Amino acid sequence: MSKRALITGITGQDGAYLTKLLLDKKYEVYGAFRRTSDLHLNRLKCLDVDDKIKYVSVELLEFTNIYKVIERIQPDELYNLGAQSFVGLSFEEPIFTADVTG
Repeated sequence: MSKRALITGITGQDGAYLTKLLLDKKYEVYGAFRRTSDLHLNRLKCLDVDDKIKYVSVELLEFTNIYKVIERIQPDELYNLGAQSFVGLSFEEPIFTADVTG
């Protein structure tokens, strides 16, 4: 049976390359995305992995949502690459940035 991984921040550069690596190792990959944002798959499409991922919406600031997704998927590994990606905003809203990243 293959291992199952849940990756937050899957549409970012690191998330896309990690997805490719794990799929090459025969993992079942779940990609978490923020439900309030558009799902930009450009990096995943470039690596030809966008259609090999099971996508789930996750709000990183909502514990109950995170808990239910983890409970449902039962990942063997969890990679938290989701973060505040706007440098200027991270200085303007440091508490929010810490909450999302942590």
